[in-house]
Amino acid sequence: MKRVDTIARVRRAFYVHGWSVKKIVRELHVSRNTVRKILRSDETDFSYERSRQPLPRIGPWQGPLEQFLSSNASKASRERLTLIRIFEKLQALGYEGGYDAVRRFARTWSQTRGAVTAEAYVPLYYAPGEAYQFDWSHEVVLISGVTVTVKVAHLRLCHSRMMFARAYMRESQEMVFDAHDRAFAFLKGACTRGIYDSEACAAIGPRPRRTKTAVEAIFSGKERQYNRRFLQMCSHYLVQPPSIGLGPIAPQ
Repeated sequence: MKRVDTIARVRRAFYVHGWSVKKIVRELHVSRNTVRKILRSDETDFSYERSRQPLPRIGPWQGPLEQFLSSNASKASRERLTLIRIFEKLQALGYEGGYDAVRRFARTWSQTRGAVTAEAYVPLYYAPGEAYQFDWSHEVVLISGVTVTVKVAHLRLCHSRMMFARAYMRESQEMVFDAHDRAFAFLKGACTRGIYDSEACAAIGPRPRRTKTAVEAIFSGKERQYNRRFLQMCSHYLVQPPSIGLGPIAPQ
């Protein structure tokens, strides 16, 4: 495949300087067939794609290597093997090729796997008034010359992305209720359900007498044991018990 600058030099030599094909071949050190191809096609770039990538060394070991990579990807991050360790395990089975071939195959495999995973996601859509998202953030502010860390409650509408934020000195259950009350008053109503990050419902208070903001216990699947007072708040605003763990509110 010829580079773009070589194609440009051939075209300029023929169309601008009036060189013959023979002179272009002699002066630019390009084959006659290449010069004719450039001039006849009138293209400024040529690309070549292999229909099949030969794998002389890694080909017979493609199956075991894919098994190693799949098994490794399903493990926790602390338990995953490095690519060097996978290469050594493949060598123990009889592989005689080099590490670079394994590395290139692993990179292509990861890119293909990532593309397939990305296609599996379904874009979320929320109807107006269907859901809101609630989360906390910690911000450092200056109050009367003193640096203080405040807790900021965020409530964002999932459809319009309109957000309400209010700062508090503590992240207690009372602050959660107050934030919801003021947010619904500001928004002139409540949604039918709420979405809460797991940290937004994390335990609060001293460890020996820790209470739960929203969720007291998480069971298998989607089953939750909600805090009694939190359920009362949801009942007051006609909000169904929330879904947990869908991630923090993304800034926009």
